Amino acid sequence: MKPIVLTKSQARSIIINAAGLARKAQFGTGIAAVYQVIDHLGFVQLDTNYVVERAHHHVMAARVPDYQKEWLAELCEDGNVFEYFTSDAGFLPMRDFRFSLAVKESFIVNGKPVSPAETRLMRDVLDRVEREGPLMVGDFDDDRPEASTGWWDWRPAKVALERLYLEGKLMVSRTKAFHKVYDLPLNLVPQETDLTMPVPQEFARYIIRRTLGALGIAYVKEIAWRARRVKGNMVKKELEEMVANGEVQVVMIEGLKSAPLYMLSNQQTVVDLSGEAFILSPFDILNVFRHRLKDFFDFDYQVECFVPAAKRKYGYFSLPVLVGDVFVARMDAKADRKHKILIVHNLHFEDIKLDGAVINQIVEALKAFIQFNECRDIIFKKTNSNTYLKTISKSFSG
Repeated sequence: MKPIVLTKSQARSIIINAAGLARKAQFGTGIAAVYQVIDHLGFVQLDTNYVVERAHHHVMAARVPDYQKEWLAELCEDGNVFEYFTSDAGFLPMRDFRFSLAVKESFIVNGKPVSPAETRLMRDVLDRVEREGPLMVGDFDDDRPEASTGWWDWRPAKVALERLYLEGKLMVSRTKAFHKVYDLPLNLVPQETDLTMPVPQEFARYIIRRTLGALGIAYVKEIAWRARRVKGNMVKKELEEMVANGEVQVVMIEGLKSAPLYMLSNQQTVVDLSGEAFILSPFDILNVFRHRLKDFFDFDYQVECFVPAAKRKYGYFSLPVLVGDVFVARMDAKADRKHKILIVHNLHFEDIKLDGAVINQIVEALKAFIQFNECRDIIFKKTNSNTYLKTISKSFSG
């Protein structure tokens, strides 16, 4: 089968549509739409950074205009969604639960060797959860042999809980304060859930279909990312088989010299974008692979919370702003929850001329973002375009 040739513009539209950002409410509204987002993307990354509302809620609010944060917890409580650490920590549809078993098995087989003392502690921790019910880290004594030396200096009980979670012997839910609660799978996984361990070929094909469904067009390294915890996975081999049988299509992009690209053969290729503005999380599926942003969108992006302060160009937690198929700005923001103010430390516009219609879309997105972060007002501290900012600010004055 010959590769399909696309323009960059066509590729961007396919990628944006696959990410669920072709238009507002692409998956509808209400809690059913929240499930549809998770089911379509297959994985929504979780992040604890609370400078603005947490990433998993941010992902939902960008796609579901009437999003309520409690809906995600309800979907977990009802057994429609579960949290697990596959490529990263995130939320997955419960119908995919059996495919998490391959990752859990890999943690058991390939994890760091466990000492006899650690084995006993894990057994004791699991026994307590079985006897007492769901527990948090705080329910265990501080069993550190020495004082804590830093953020990731977990005490032994926490290490045991996390290992039991990664190996699938425990699962987690969340309190309203976002603290983990550890429980037995039988209490969180519906009885009708398929618990059959997938064979390696089946797991690889699941990864390929799920990833291409969410990314639209992708390189092998991105497709294999969700399987990275499973050593010796067969993603590359099965991808070749799926190309051979016509389920996956090789893609070439005009003007882009790159490694081979792939998309599902049934992928929608003619997409109309609404031209609406989306303020996105750094951990949104559209943004997690920086090289894709460069290749397809000519957007050089990095979340700078991991960069030393002196080397930051745009700010600690800079949020990409997408309008149509163009990243027009990045916004370093913080929600001052006490005073109900969204503080924009830096609104940096890309080197693109913006017309009044685009500015209006940015204003509408900002208004929604203020409300989503439970703020009432907005303050702008810095920008590289006083002209654009003056126009935007007028919409918030008075």
